[in-house]
Amino acid sequence: MGANYRAACRAKSPADFISKMGIVEEETDETIYWMELLMESGFVQKLDIANLLDEANQILAMTVSSIRTAKRKRQ
Repeated sequence: MGANYRAACRAKSPADFISKMGIVEEETDETIYWMELLMESGFVQKLDIANLLDEANQILAMTVSSIRTAKRKRQ
């Protein structure tokens, strides 16, 4: 997520920024998926990664909001 966000910050155009932020969104959602899978499989306890999962969900929300704002500004 972090490396992709950094790439988005160096985007060459608004369209490039939106595209790269889309990748951040996908990678963040995938990270959340893997955390949920680890919890459901019993490999980790929910309490052990609850804070990380919450933070990932917050990052996802901020990313989606940023994409929406960038799309509005482009129009």
